[in-house]
Amino acid sequence: MHSTHQDCRQELALANHILANEGILDAFGHVSVRHPGRSGNFLLSVSCAPELVRPDDIVEYGPDSEPVEPLSAAQYSERYIHGEIYRLRPDVQAICHHHSPAVMPFCITGRPLVPVYQHGALIGGQVPLWDSRDEFGDTNLLVVNAQQGASLARAMGDAWIVLMRHHGATVSGVSLREMVFRAVAASRNAELLYRALALGDAPGLTAGEIQRASQLPPAAIDRAWGLWSRRVAQD
Repeated sequence: MHSTHQDCRQELALANHILANEGILDAFGHVSVRHPGRSGNFLLSVSCAPELVRPDDIVEYGPDSEPVEPLSAAQYSERYIHGEIYRLRPDVQAICHHHSPAVMPFCITGRPLVPVYQHGALIGGQVPLWDSRDEFGDTNLLVVNAQQGASLARAMGDAWIVLMRHHGATVSGVSLREMVFRAVAASRNAELLYRALALGDAPGLTAGEIQRASQLPPAAIDRAWGLWSRRVAQD
């Protein structure tokens, strides 16, 4: 839990910068965190490139994915991804939607994204793939209303990541820092799996390995966060 609302906004802005600097986000994608004092609400930036997000750009949204106060700035059209996952998953405290080039081949082909190295265990044993056509037919591939967001949340189920056909991925976590770690690890895992498949068969981790390796100590998450924060500060 963040000590103050302002601390939460500052860390959320930093999370945006880290994920952009680590190649997970580009001009598009977005990151949110559950409100520290009102669990039904969440914090999300106004619509801008993640690398440019400032604490003052971050606003509070209600359970309906609408700002709690009048807002003149443009909003992310896909904010419903966040609102509907928070609604369905009380354990989720942070969410990122991205179009990482490492993950996109698996969104396009439908080939299973399986964990193949230690930190890759954080993606879990099975990553679901959501196909918007199943309920909505042909769309522009964006999640632009509560119905589509709820469909995506149901497809995610109790997993931490859901791939989106021909679109990207949505990653969640029990804290903002853990979610950032998972988003980076999932993309690294996708890179390694893609390269391994070029050499031949690429078996994933066993169920026991996934269970044990996914129990990442907070110190490991903080170590990575410290490095990624330093990289952002040096840019």
